[in-house]
Amino acid sequence: MSRHIGSVPRLLESAIRGGLLVAALVMTLVMAGCAYKAGYGDRQLPGGYRTIAVPVFKNKTHDAGIETYFTNAMVRELERMRIGRVTSKSDAQVTLLGTVGGVEYTPGNTVVGPESGVPSNAKLNLQYRINLTVAMKLVRNADDRVLWEGSFSREQTYSTPQIGTPELTSANALYNHSARYQNIEVMAADLMAEAHDRLTENF
Repeated sequence: MSRHIGSVPRLLESAIRGGLLVAALVMTLVMAGCAYKAGYGDRQLPGGYRTIAVPVFKNKTHDAGIETYFTNAMVRELERMRIGRVTSKSDAQVTLLGTVGGVEYTPGNTVVGPESGVPSNAKLNLQYRINLTVAMKLVRNADDRVLWEGSFSREQTYSTPQIGTPELTSANALYNHSARYQNIEVMAADLMAEAHDRLTENF
């Protein structure tokens, strides 16, 4: 009989410990939910709209095709964060219009021959700095009202591809063109991540 009575405190102790564990678990889940809401849960498109069209950006530069980098990067951000569903303009409540306004290339770290392995009277640019500018605006399809607009810029330096021989150091123009486009694609992804965050700030 005494053994049976003695087991009651142990049962109560186990129940209390179990209750505390459950309470701690519930609190953890609540805190996680609050943290999510504070981070991205309270983000939305301006006006609270849920469907958005993203047509191919306009390109005012001489670099053909780079507009697709920006368009695709923005669509990926919207689909990844699921704040707005990307759809056709006919089915969307709002449309995001973007324009790649300018790309500037500034040469740097220039070497001059022949002491640098470059032919006489020749110059070789070992680096370029790329400066990009993009403008965007969100338009309500029902009345073409502009709900949001912003401009973004980014700068990045890259080294030109080098082809070296004992007699000659040069850079192949085709390789350099490819390197430019690779860097622009990376910059587009970074810019559109920033633009998405600005677009979906608390409205």
